[in-house]
Order: sequence, then C-alpha cells, then structure tokens
Amino acid sequence: MDKITPIDEEYLFEGDVIISQTDLKSTITYANRAFCTISGYSKEELIGQPHNIIRHPDMPKGVFAKMWETISGGQAWNGLVKNLRKDGKFYWVDTEILPIRDDNDEITGFIAARKEASRKNINETAQTYKKMLQMQE
Repeated sequence: MDKITPIDEEYLFEGDVIISQTDLKSTITYANRAFCTISGYSKEELIGQPHNIIRHPDMPKGVFAKMWETISGGQAWNGLVKNLRKDGKFYWVDTEILPIRDDNDEITGFIAARKEASRKNINETAQTYKKMLQMQE
C-alpha cells in the first residue's frame, strides 16, 4: 500500500466502538464495520495488513514499546492513540488491548476495543506525546 500523507484535520466520530483482532505479529485478522468506516479502509484492505497501517507519525515509539511489553506479558493495555485514516485525516481513540489465549493458556493473538476519546484526555495526551517525540529526535 502507498504511504499515507497526514493532513492536519481531525475526523470526529461518536458512539461507535472499533474492534479489531490481530495475530501475534500484529497482522489484522478481523476488523468490524466501525473500524472500516472510521479508518476509511475497506475490510479487504485491512485484513492481512499490519495493524500499524493506521499508525500516525505523531505517535511516539515508546508508547508502542510499552504496549507490546504489556500485552506480550499477558496483561491488558489501556491508552490513547492517534491514528491515521486512509485519507490522511487523524482520529483519536481510547484503546484497550487484551491478549487472546487458547485452551493451553498460550497467547495466540490480540483483540482491541477502541472508542472516542475525551477532549480533555486528548489535549493532555497530545502534549505528552509531543514531548516524547522531541526526546526521540
């Protein structure tokens, strides 16, 4: 897929819950209708792609490192994420990711539920992420 060029325009949504599942390597195996609508991608464009297809460049690497450490260790991860739509607009989500386990208690993948984030949390988190990005440089 072509690299998406971000534009400074927010896509607002409310009420929908975005659900996706991935395998252990973060390849999307399931995307609900809300995920398709809000991300601007069709289900066919999402399934089989790495979940970072929607990663916005404003997201610090450290946030995802901590997320992977947490979910790979079998714990739930919660946080705010700024995502990139297919049209270049961005959207913020309040995210919870849980490991999926088989009958032997082995982690086989991950499921994420995302909902609209509050403006207060977005404003606070955006400032924190901006500082983190400056420290990454």
